[in-house]
Amino acid sequence: MTSVRVDKQHDGNEAADSASGEGYHRALGARQIQMIAIGGAIGTGLFLGAGKGISKAGPSLILAYALAGLVIFFIMRALGELLMYRPVSGSFSEYAREFIGPFAGFVTGWTYWLFWVVTGITEVTAAATYMTYWWDIPQWLSALVFTVILYGANLISVKLFGELEFWFSMVKVTAIVGMILICAGILTIGFSDAGDTASLTHLWDLGGFFAGENGIGSTLMTLQMVMFAFLAVELVGVTAGESKDPETVLPKAINTVPWRIAVFYVGALIMILSVVPWTEFQPGVSPFVAAFEKMGLGIGAAIVNFVVLTAALSSCNSGMYSTGRMLRDLALNGQGPKLFTKLTKSGTPLIGTTFSAALMMVGVWINYQWPGEAFNYVVSFATISGMWAWIMILVCQIRYRLKADRGELPQSSFKAPGGIWASVFALAFIGLVVVTMGMDAGNRVALYGAPVWGLLLAVAYLVLKARNPEGAAFAKRS
Repeated sequence: MTSVRVDKQHDGNEAADSASGEGYHRALGARQIQMIAIGGAIGTGLFLGAGKGISKAGPSLILAYALAGLVIFFIMRALGELLMYRPVSGSFSEYAREFIGPFAGFVTGWTYWLFWVVTGITEVTAAATYMTYWWDIPQWLSALVFTVILYGANLISVKLFGELEFWFSMVKVTAIVGMILICAGILTIGFSDAGDTASLTHLWDLGGFFAGENGIGSTLMTLQMVMFAFLAVELVGVTAGESKDPETVLPKAINTVPWRIAVFYVGALIMILSVVPWTEFQPGVSPFVAAFEKMGLGIGAAIVNFVVLTAALSSCNSGMYSTGRMLRDLALNGQGPKLFTKLTKSGTPLIGTTFSAALMMVGVWINYQWPGEAFNYVVSFATISGMWAWIMILVCQIRYRLKADRGELPQSSFKAPGGIWASVFALAFIGLVVVTMGMDAGNRVALYGAPVWGLLLAVAYLVLKARNPEGAAFAKRS
């Protein structure tokens, strides 16, 4: 086994000064972990994608975000229980390997790696597109510059990665809090062009709370988009092997999930929809831009463009970070090429990060040459692969809790509320989201692609096992 338990006898300073048993440096402090956790829950899904959801479901989108947020909290607490049992950098695949079997760990590691590679491809391309708002420069050039900068930052040290994520997240948080305060001022004082019409009654007067074309059915169809907006919130689990004093820092970060979602999603949408009637939103138009325009603030478009630029760079930065660590975890467990195990002196996975960054560069070129629906289908598939990590977290937590309750494993110091039943509910909810994807022609292709990817992984696994049938990588752990 490549991962190790954190020695509870060591204090936070001693852990920070030494490398972990996996070879990583515990250089991520509480401030950085908190912002990584916050930033993971805020992305372009809110700043840009929410406009489509509002136009489709009306004010009931608020309820969809609240319900999905509850499920995300259950997922994160399930992850927290596992992390306090054994904090490891390759957490998702490592837990799948331990509690389900070697094939589950193999599939989870490679699928989560694919998720971040494809996400990195789309986000760095999106960032390059946002740059054209200010400067007329070739899109490929911006994509190249961003990729090289983020790649270099990830190779220098994990601390630099944490600092970048801290400031990327700070921009997003500041933008949302600023919008909430401005909207609150309009509702209470009545300043700006929107002051005469702003009212909380917009939430139920314009066709009712479930004002979508198909009522509650329209709300259900937005769940897929809502859940996609939360993808990457689990990234805090990947940082476990490089966190200073993980037993203190990680639970605090995970416990901020409810208020993050309540403020940044539910609170922001309540404020925006009270200032701007939901009927004025259009798909593809940021609700933040629409709100700024309604207020008569022409600078709003530039502000939102800067925010979504940082959100895209933040996502790409996270992709650079997580892909290298997932590949190294697979390699250390004999389920990937050994060359991915190499670390730099600063404790970063050199070969794995370089390989992933190279693929991201190829993806940027492909997107530049052949932009179109095919690429959008790949993006949809990335969301399926992202949700696979959630499923594995929940299943592993259920199996761990059952073993711990039987006395076969030590109890976690951070038990998930609701136990296995909360995880069962979350799994059922994810199942509902998958069903709604099957009902949407635009996302159905992604469901077709998932079995193909699974078949490729199954063949690769069987080939590796045939070459080394007695290897520890293919033996189920007790």
